[in-house]
Amino acid sequence: MSTGVSNFVIRWINLLTMFVAVGVIGFGVWISTHHDGCRKSLTLPVLGLGAVIFVISVVGFLGAQKNNSILLWMYLIILFLILLGILVFTVLAFIITNNATGHNVAGLRFKEYRLQDYNKWFRNELNNTHNWKRLRSCLVKSDDCNNLSKRYKTLKQYKSAKLTPIEAGCCRPPSQCGYPAVNASYYDLSFHPISPIEDCKLYRNSKATKCYNCDSCKAAVAEYMKTEWRVVAIFNVVLFVVLFVIYFVGCCARRNAESSRSKF
Repeated sequence: MSTGVSNFVIRWINLLTMFVAVGVIGFGVWISTHHDGCRKSLTLPVLGLGAVIFVISVVGFLGAQKNNSILLWMYLIILFLILLGILVFTVLAFIITNNATGHNVAGLRFKEYRLQDYNKWFRNELNNTHNWKRLRSCLVKSDDCNNLSKRYKTLKQYKSAKLTPIEAGCCRPPSQCGYPAVNASYYDLSFHPISPIEDCKLYRNSKATKCYNCDSCKAAVAEYMKTEWRVVAIFNVVLFVVLFVIYFVGCCARRNAESSRSKF
């Protein structure tokens, strides 16, 4: 690839990613203006990501613009580390999410989930008191459980509903408890639970309690995280291919820059 072509491609790609970085930083600032603690927790990671993209883009752009082999070397080293990080994260994501599945329950259209079925890393993270306290507060503030009674007016509608993992694991007691459902948000807890599992004792009809302290709720969050991680892992595969092509073009630009210097 000629010097002009490789430098042109690197220059314009990094100019584009600079604008993307500014957009990411702007999004981080927008998140920080919300009073929702769950959203605010994303502020620093988003701002950090935007800052990293911007710095890398500036180094790559200046290296291509000035045909500077030192800046291009720096750009390629940083890009290589990013490629390595993406590769490691993607492999780990597929390994961690390669197990666990929901359990079918007779008479229900949705599955229930058990924490012990998930990877040890997931279990450790969710059993960590600090982590779960933060996640639990987000679940309580969400409308997942509060909207059930609005969406399903009758018990028949509720029993035939296809609930999400969070709705199935956090908003209701596990089916093996045997509590009769009165409506979509209330269970008759006067019945003695059929199963001795701890979740049956922890469930309450209160909006602030529900089954948010249950292992079934943690398992539902693990299922949600597993699905999200799979999506991110697939996206990372595509991103890896794109960045590898950019890395290859950058190598050409760096080699051409060194060749140009050796002529003088």
